[in-house]
Amino acid sequence: MSVALEKQDAPSDQRSRRSGGREARRAMRAAPLADDIRPVRPGLEGGSYGPLSESDRERIHEAVLTLLETVGFANAIPSCIEALTRVGATYGDDGRVRLPRALVLDTIKNAARHFTLHGQDPKHDMVIQDKRVHYGTAGAAVHLVDVEKREYRESQLQDIYDAARLVDGLDNIHFFQRTMVPRDIPDPLEMDFNTLYACVMGTAKHVGTSFTVRENVKPALEMLYAIAGGEENFRARPFVSNSNCFVVPPMKFAEDACGVLEACVEGGIPILLLSAGQAGATAPAAIAGAVVQAVAEVLMGLVYVNAIKPGHPAIFGTWPFVSD
Repeated sequence: MSVALEKQDAPSDQRSRRSGGREARRAMRAAPLADDIRPVRPGLEGGSYGPLSESDRERIHEAVLTLLETVGFANAIPSCIEALTRVGATYGDDGRVRLPRALVLDTIKNAARHFTLHGQDPKHDMVIQDKRVHYGTAGAAVHLVDVEKREYRESQLQDIYDAARLVDGLDNIHFFQRTMVPRDIPDPLEMDFNTLYACVMGTAKHVGTSFTVRENVKPALEMLYAIAGGEENFRARPFVSNSNCFVVPPMKFAEDACGVLEACVEGGIPILLLSAGQAGATAPAAIAGAVVQAVAEVLMGLVYVNAIKPGHPAIFGTWPFVSD
């Protein structure tokens, strides 16, 4: 029996040694890839889809300038009218704000083209310039599939935090725009505040969020300033941007969102300018017409932001849809 036991002990030692090697290999596979061999890295150079000829693009550009100069925008709030007319826009008797093409072209020329969307951790900073591409989340879902209960339910604050934690660990996602609406928080102020808190506590990457009304921005800024270690620190490295649907297609300002936009610009938060018209419903059915309207709407936002604070970081976020 003693001989048999000795023979059994030897394979056990070998298994132990092999197990140590296997664990090391598992750890190596689980470790993050070095930056120079990662398949998807922040800021990789991208191209563009080009179905239009140069002459087609020129025609669309001219149509955009004509639309802003002759049709303009309705439903501007007083502070918006004041900011835009101060830089050269006109406010007509019909209640529409129009932009001279010289003002639009000057804004395009002088708007910020190279800036950084910061993370709480500098390793997640995204340099926005030229053809650099970054991937992130988006949306405002109100339902999701509960993976544990296997049922469809309303999204909750915990889900936003969980999504942020997931994004924080994914190398191929470089920023986190809030993905869901916390349906368990009915009060708009509490919803905006806690949504932002869940996002910035869940990830050290750049965060994009929205606010319901202007008044909800101030307490959020106070929290962000505290997290950053002071207002000056946040303004130097803003790690949150505002996803702002300032327009109601076709060619009308969204009054509450405009107030939010102004408060965010004044507070040092970069702006993602969004227009989401639907071709065939709130935008022309023809693709060219839908593109003209979408570009005109976001350009109005770019002029608006730069009228408040020249050179403020703003992202051109055309988001046209098709009616189905």
